[in-house]
Amino acid sequence: MPELPEVETVMRGLQPAMEGAVIAEAQVNRPDLRWPFPDRMAERLTGARVNGLRRRSKYILADLNSGETLLIHLGMSGRMTVSGDPLGQFVHDHPPQQKHDHVVFDMDNGARITFNDPRRFGAMDLLDTARAHESKLLSVLGPEPLGNDFHEDHLIAAFKGRKTPVKTALLDQGIIAGLGNIYVCEVLFRAGVSPQRHAGQIAAHRVGALVPVIREVLQDAIAAGGSSLKDFRQANGELGYFQHSFDVYGREGEPCRREGCGGPIRRIVQSGRSTFYCGQCQR
Repeated sequence: MPELPEVETVMRGLQPAMEGAVIAEAQVNRPDLRWPFPDRMAERLTGARVNGLRRRSKYILADLNSGETLLIHLGMSGRMTVSGDPLGQFVHDHPPQQKHDHVVFDMDNGARITFNDPRRFGAMDLLDTARAHESKLLSVLGPEPLGNDFHEDHLIAAFKGRKTPVKTALLDQGIIAGLGNIYVCEVLFRAGVSPQRHAGQIAAHRVGALVPVIREVLQDAIAAGGSSLKDFRQANGELGYFQHSFDVYGREGEPCRREGCGGPIRRIVQSGRSTFYCGQCQR
């Protein structure tokens, strides 16, 4: 599933084609994805101007001049791609419609935004912009890891007394919004922290030191266009490249890249997810 860097990359790719433009025609080709689309979604979107795009956790939010916000979740295999962009950001003509093109936005500037999702685990909804933060999807989220509300004191307080493994705690969206399995593995490696350590047993200074590492890993991944393992594509259809920089994720049995270590990367299962780490230099 796309994590924060992938969603941020897609959102930034959509901005030149969508922000300030009007959805001249919205086409909805099925009644639902992960859950039913809102009533009259195509009608409510057609004619609306996109005031701005933003990201919250793993959601893309398009604020409209109608007072509604379009919430988009890519799910496991969802892609949002742009064609016919008049600003010259994209070179693709409008392609023929594909089987899994479930939602299509034709913008008044000539761009076309296509949401394609073969596995249909993605989702869209329309929220009241003024109260979007109160929705059941957004109200439970913790601070953004790249924002000012995420800091050492927050993480130290959130970890205090927790008996869950630190890997599980970092995946808790109520503690930090947007982190997923790939980037938590990479963060813990860079920080030298074992994923099996209980969050509440890690010294406060080591917990605080995770904050800049989290930001560094996410910023590196965004700069690389995210990670493409299976389905992810950027808005221009290109792959992300951060997977070529993984230190531990997907490298079971390969040697640790940390200078002076060379121990084998191990894989264990935590909460039903694969965890990759170096048992020699992560303590």
